Amino acid sequence: MGNTRRQFSSEFKSKVVLEALKERQTLSELASLFGIHPQQITNWKKDFLEKSAQIFELKSVGKSTIEEQEKELLYAQIGQQKVEIEFQKKKVESDTGLKQRL
Repeated sequence: MGNTRRQFSSEFKSKVVLEALKERQTLSELASLFGIHPQQITNWKKDFLEKSAQIFELKSVGKSTIEEQEKELLYAQIGQQKVEIEFQKKKVESDTGLKQRL
């Protein structure tokens, strides 16, 4: 039988990486404590440090993206309402025009 790969939750990975960044224990000690290979901690730590700047970028980009989407939605609703109002105006004008002819 082949060995199945273990999958770890993002919470677990974060916990391990934060402990590694504190440097209170060696990687070997952390590895035995969490039951994983020291190289795995190194890989997770590297990924964390490489992607940590993106967290702050996503927050600022995320807000503006959401605001832009909301703005586009509101403009679309305004446009739709303008079309409906013009349609109703023309309908009223044509209805009153018919009554005046009779």
